[in-house]
Amino acid sequence: MSDTIVAISTPVGEGGIGIVRISGKKAFVIADKIFRSSQQKKPSQFETHKLHYGHVVEAGGIRVDEVLLSVMFASQSYTREDSVEINCHSGIVVLRKILNLIIKNGARLAEPGEFTKRAFLNGRIDLYQAEAVLGIIQAKTELALRSAIGQLGGHLSAKIREIREGLLDIRTQIEANIDFPEEDIPSVCLKKIFKKAEEARFRIEKILENAEQGIVLRKGILTAICGKPNVGKSSIFNILLRKDRAIVTPVAGTTRDTIEETIDLKGIPFRLVDTAGIRKSKILVEKEGIVRSQNSIREADLILFMIDGSVEIGEEDREIACVVKDKELIIVLNKIDLPQKISPQRLCQDLDLKAKIVRISASEEENLPLLEKTIAESVLQGAVHNSAGEALISSLRQKESLLKAKQALVNFKQGIEKKLSEEFLAVDLKEAIDCLGEITGETASDDILERIFSRFCIGK
Repeated sequence: MSDTIVAISTPVGEGGIGIVRISGKKAFVIADKIFRSSQQKKPSQFETHKLHYGHVVEAGGIRVDEVLLSVMFASQSYTREDSVEINCHSGIVVLRKILNLIIKNGARLAEPGEFTKRAFLNGRIDLYQAEAVLGIIQAKTELALRSAIGQLGGHLSAKIREIREGLLDIRTQIEANIDFPEEDIPSVCLKKIFKKAEEARFRIEKILENAEQGIVLRKGILTAICGKPNVGKSSIFNILLRKDRAIVTPVAGTTRDTIEETIDLKGIPFRLVDTAGIRKSKILVEKEGIVRSQNSIREADLILFMIDGSVEIGEEDREIACVVKDKELIIVLNKIDLPQKISPQRLCQDLDLKAKIVRISASEEENLPLLEKTIAESVLQGAVHNSAGEALISSLRQKESLLKAKQALVNFKQGIEKKLSEEFLAVDLKEAIDCLGEITGETASDDILERIFSRFCIGK
């Protein structure tokens, strides 16, 4: 934390603008060394949050690039440290030259997420809000973005801290009675404490009601398109993406590996996976593709099981049906532009499946809006839209911490009903308080922090 850090905060490549960010106690000192203002002033003398025109220079006054530089005082910066941002031309050579010049003058390269980690450690944001920053960067749909922005606003953080503070008050009362029995402290009113703890549990349950929606918007729905070879999996994959991403040929077994892309259906991100056709094969490459397809099916949240309606149901279809029968499932009956050999009314019965059936023609692009609508409506029955824009739980880590806090309060309730000693009750309360603190960061371990911030890019 005592180091001054630097990173390129924009994608490296050719472009109009590239940004190099510096944060730490030496930020202004370094800027004074490498920047020459057209006003003949040093960056340490600039007003905060204003752009200044000049040049980055190296030893001997040799110009590196024409730039706009801004300084941000610690009290008003993202990291709560003195910060400098250099807006230069975006090119790999100029960006690296400025980066190396700053490192040479006393900074070090930032670790992934270190700017946001410093913002958290310096008290500008809590851990829940820090995860929202990552959510904004990674948002694949407008709904996901709105949810992350709501999370960054800190409304849910405030709710969780309020619940935690209430539990801390209860714990203080109980432990005072334990630690100072000889003092003239009134006995703990268990009825009143019981009521407060139950109110906290109900509030946690209310937050958990929308947890799945937040997680869906954050990570997306992993959707595997599966079926036997040559049923149109890659064709429908390309059509849903609206671009030719997968190779399509009349030859069965063309797809040999899984391909993943994300699409936006009614604001919900779906991570589409085009899989290799599943059949018995002696070809080594195809066999590996089939293994990967089977792994994708096991991991998927939703399956699009494609069947060729122009031929009879075959043994390969039945084997795939056995694999996918316990998954969230939509049967896509393809090639309806050809004479049909399969009855949609009997299909689920014949394959022993419970699923919605959508009849399409990938080649004629018939009924595709119906397929998109069915896929979108398969997720939480539209509940995602009802909570759009709210601050939601957005990760399994947050959900698990809430579930553990809820269970600790259930144990606390049972302890009161069983008339356990106050020492046992205090332990359950501490568990609930610590779990809530893991969400906002008050009690998060170094391992938790490392896992969270390692997923950020280096410049954020």
